[in-house]
Amino acid sequence: MNRSYNKGIAVIAAVATMLSMAACGSAGSSEDDKTLSLLVEGGGPAEQVARDTAAEFEKQTGYKIKVDTSPYSGLYDKLKAETDSRKATHDLAVIDVLWFPALAKGLSSVDGVLSSSDEDDLMPQLKEGGTIDGKLLGIPTWTNSKVLLYRKDLFENADNQKAFKEQYGYDLKVPTTWDEYRDAAKFFTKDDMYGTAMIGQTGADSVTGWLEFATQAGADNLVLDKDGKPDLENNAYSDALEYMQDLVNDGSIPSDYLSLGTSEISNLFNQGKLAMQLTWGHFYLSSAKELGDKVGAAPMIGGSAGIGAIPGPWYEVVLKNSKKQDIAKKYLKFMYGKNEGYMTALGVAARKSVFAKYEDNPEYAHVKALETTLDAKQTQNRPATKMWTQIETEVLSPMVQNVLKGANAKDELATAQKSIQDLVG
Repeated sequence: MNRSYNKGIAVIAAVATMLSMAACGSAGSSEDDKTLSLLVEGGGPAEQVARDTAAEFEKQTGYKIKVDTSPYSGLYDKLKAETDSRKATHDLAVIDVLWFPALAKGLSSVDGVLSSSDEDDLMPQLKEGGTIDGKLLGIPTWTNSKVLLYRKDLFENADNQKAFKEQYGYDLKVPTTWDEYRDAAKFFTKDDMYGTAMIGQTGADSVTGWLEFATQAGADNLVLDKDGKPDLENNAYSDALEYMQDLVNDGSIPSDYLSLGTSEISNLFNQGKLAMQLTWGHFYLSSAKELGDKVGAAPMIGGSAGIGAIPGPWYEVVLKNSKKQDIAKKYLKFMYGKNEGYMTALGVAARKSVFAKYEDNPEYAHVKALETTLDAKQTQNRPATKMWTQIETEVLSPMVQNVLKGANAKDELATAQKSIQDLVG
């Protein structure tokens, strides 16, 4: 009796569901079928450019763009859950380059979306950064790197120039080397001002800062070698950590450096409490807004191997389980044509032609510095491994903090080497 009753209810429910779906199909599926769902970081340039261009794309194709947002901290988790479950909640997303290894199986190849001339117009290393196992999985939206922002008024001051030469024996100039940067940092640490600052806060940015110095000291294939094995015994890694210790021991950075992140350092610079900072290029725009023509931008400094930095590119991707592959890829091509929007929204872009258009614009003085830095021989991406977040969080970030507190760099690196080996097997 109960089984017959339940069975009857199930049949009725199934019929009702079918009728409901049919009704929706006649009333609303046309609109649903003409919508592309895009997931982006909330409040970021990807959201702004997507919203600014949506009407034009709809006019050209008839497809609406539905923009969903998530904070950076939750964006990866949403996409990972979606790709793992193989359910196409979204058709497209804009992602951090670091996420490709973990998301790759859930992303469609976008080879052929761009022509060879389109690809030639991309900034250095962008195609490589979006390629996994020989397949291009994303179209770059923008790239970025650290550059040197400095107080032009302080470096151009005649009294400072005279005093610096008397103290150090050479002319005061915008630093290009480790020694020049260290000397300038010591010189400007006076009168309630520090010469520079350092990211000591636990997290990815402190690791990136260390790796940038390591690239400048000659490290290649960062942290992991070509076979995916840890390679921290190279002297470049210890040289970088010891240089960071020197800056701490000189007293040229704020004493609370272990609590400082990128935003905190930018605020100190904008408040006139720092003479220099090594920071992401787009921060120039906010600093120039606060300090006017007192702020200048120069390429990242160089060590024994020259200029080196860690790029921070983002990419637009198509989720493999989307049923709208063709129109989604047309959207990627459309957005490639709108790349200048990221320059006006954030101060960075992906295309060489966009950078070239802005490189002589005084309001975008950071662009030339970025071009030089991104094109430098030692500028390189972080390892493309699923394990990177774990390696960075569990091993490298604590190691950097320990060294900044005074631990022996080579001892810490030896411990890190073993820990990473245990993680990657």
